Amino acid sequence: MLRLYTHPACLQHDPGPGHAERPARLRAVLQALDQDRYAALDRVEAPLATREQLLRVHSAAHMERVLASAPATGHHRLDEDTLMSPGSVEAALRAAGANVAAVDAVMNGDCQRAFCAVRPPGHHATRDQAMGFCLFNNIAVAAAHALAVHGLKRVAIADFDVHHGNGTQAIFEREPRVLFVSSHQSPLYPDSGHEDERGSGNIVNGTLSPGAGSHEFRELWDIVLLPRLDAFRPQLVLVSAGFDAHRNDPLADIRLGHEDYAWITERLVTLARTHAGGRLVSTLEGGYDLAALAACASAHVGALMD
Repeated sequence: MLRLYTHPACLQHDPGPGHAERPARLRAVLQALDQDRYAALDRVEAPLATREQLLRVHSAAHMERVLASAPATGHHRLDEDTLMSPGSVEAALRAAGANVAAVDAVMNGDCQRAFCAVRPPGHHATRDQAMGFCLFNNIAVAAAHALAVHGLKRVAIADFDVHHGNGTQAIFEREPRVLFVSSHQSPLYPDSGHEDERGSGNIVNGTLSPGAGSHEFRELWDIVLLPRLDAFRPQLVLVSAGFDAHRNDPLADIRLGHEDYAWITERLVTLARTHAGGRLVSTLEGGYDLAALAACASAHVGALMD
């Protein structure tokens, strides 16, 4: 069974007119998942993350800065492209809380897989800094919760967002219980994720040149990234599911289609079945063309259900 975590509060984070990471992104995903084929989804409202959960991966100074930065009206800018609105704090807490609840659900046997349809995204947020549209690092909060509360020894994070998850890498690069593997365009924001960045041997970056398409993406995962995941034998698979490597996305230059996201999802589900009792939690990251985002998220969730 696949569980869907979301919350209306995630629509209330509004970075302002013309911003790429807009509420319409989540509306597009939720509308795509309203079709009859997804009627069997177990839909659950995301809880609020606690301070304890956030402090496993973020400094107290960062957490308090974010919690105190939502304006009463208008917008507050944390950096050039990361803004907060009156609804941003609850949205960020629900986004991180969804991931924690999803980990609990798969570890307790309430469901086998979960998808967190939430925003703001998370994988650029570092221990000390909000950046790249991200306030808290949702997938990192989930991984740290799995280690601390469920006692896991091997947690894998697979990130196929077109932008490198620099925050996730920085948080875990000295944590051997977490393997982070990423495919992403290079060069591209945030100018990290080079293949010689290996952490303590638990970081595997695979770069795609601008203009790369399905063949290069699938070859990279088949030859480099999936074998490393398989050798790690994860007890839980976490996925940073960004859909901005689609050919129509305005923020990058990779040429994937929705069928490529179904393909990688199927591979990750198989990996989870082989090593983790099927346990997999995925969370929404990027994807900025609304039609492409809806199609890719639909393909991803369909593969998770199958």
